[in-house]
Amino acid sequence: MTAFVEGPVRVSVPATSANLGPGFDSLGLALSLRDDLEAEVVAEGLVIEVEGAGAGVVPLDEAHLVVRSMRAAFAALGAEPSGLRLSCHNVIPHGRGLGSSSAAIVGGISLARALVADAAAVLDDDAVFRLAARIEGHPDNVAPALYGGFVISGSESGDFFAVRSAVDPRISAVVLVPPVPVSTEVARGLLPADVPHADAAADAGRTALLVAALAGQPERLLLGTRDYLHQEYRRPAMPASVALVDALRADGIPALVSGAGPTVLAFVDGAAAAAELLDRCPNGWDALHLQVDTQGARVC
Repeated sequence: MTAFVEGPVRVSVPATSANLGPGFDSLGLALSLRDDLEAEVVAEGLVIEVEGAGAGVVPLDEAHLVVRSMRAAFAALGAEPSGLRLSCHNVIPHGRGLGSSSAAIVGGISLARALVADAAAVLDDDAVFRLAARIEGHPDNVAPALYGGFVISGSESGDFFAVRSAVDPRISAVVLVPPVPVSTEVARGLLPADVPHADAAADAGRTALLVAALAGQPERLLLGTRDYLHQEYRRPAMPASVALVDALRADGIPALVSGAGPTVLAFVDGAAAAAELLDRCPNGWDALHLQVDTQGARVC
C-alpha cells in the first residue's frame, strides 16, 4: 500500500527561456524567477488556490496543469491519494515565452514525488524529465526547469535526452516582457514546414557558437544568438518584440525572442550593461534583470 508523507510539501521551480536564438527546440536556460507550489494529501476532494500570475484565469479543477502533472506522476508511482490541496504562488508570466507551463509540469511531478514516501527510488530525476517532456511534448523548457542552468536537449528514437553545459558567471539576462501574451500554438503555426538548406546550415553553426559563447566567451554572444529559423517568421504575431530585437542587435546587444515569445531576452555582462538595457524597456512592458538559475526545481 502506498504511503504518503504527512503535512504539506513545497516545491520551487524556475522560469526558463528556450531557443536562445538559433537553438530552436534544443537549447534552454533556467532563470532566477520562481513559482512556489505547495501540496498536501487530504481526506477527500480537490482544492486549488492560485495567486499571482494566472489567478482568475487558470482552471481550478482537474484541468489545472499542475494537477494533471501530479496525476501523471502518481500513476507512474502506482499511487492514488484520497484528496489533494494545492496552493500556487506564481510569478512567472503566462503566455510570454518564459516557461510557465514547463514550471507547472515539473512542479506538479516534483510535488507528487515528494508526497509519496520513497518515491525517488521509483521516479528519479531522469524519469521525472522524461515524463515532463512527454506531457509538454518537447524537452527544451522542462529540462532547465528540472536540472537548472543551461541545458541542451532533444529526442532520439522515441526517447528524450538532456545534457547540461557551462555558463560563464559573468553572463546574466535582462527580460523585457510585453503586456499581451502570444500562445505557443499561434507562434508555432507561423513556422514553415521547410526552410532553405543555407539557413539550416547557418543556424547550426550559430548554435554551436552559442554553446561556446555561453561557456566562456561572452564577446561572441551577438554572433552566437543570430537566428535563421523562427524569429522572422513569427514577426506577424509579435511585431513589437521582433522590432525591439532588431533595434537592440543593431546596437550590438545579443537580444532574441524568448521561447515562443513575445518576451525579449538580452544577454548582458555586468550590472552597468543591465541598467542601460532596463532603461530601454518600452512603456507598458515589464523589465527584469535575472541571473542564471543553477539549481532547477527543488523541494523547499
